[in-house]
Amino acid sequence: MTDLTIQQVNGGVVFAVKVIAGAGQTCLCGLLGDKLKIKVCAVAEKGKANKCLLDFLSKQLGVKKKDVAIIAGQTTAVKHIRVQGISSQTLLNKLNLQTDS
Repeated sequence: MTDLTIQQVNGGVVFAVKVIAGAGQTCLCGLLGDKLKIKVCAVAEKGKANKCLLDFLSKQLGVKKKDVAIIAGQTTAVKHIRVQGISSQTLLNKLNLQTDS
């Protein structure tokens, strides 16, 4: 079974996301290896897909937009996301991902 790799950092978590831009709707598509796969309806130009991704994650996780940031991968499909104010277990619960432990 494949699990999302989550790093605990000071006051939050970091995880990888594979983003598919230009989709019909923004949605969580599950796991792809050790990354979260998310489709966004915005196109990948001038930061539109990144903004859509951050807005979607802040709503899904119930945190303020300022607490969600792309820390690596601004211009690539694979991005590293930092979310302040939540634990890894809260992240998994909010995204409806099950753990085997």
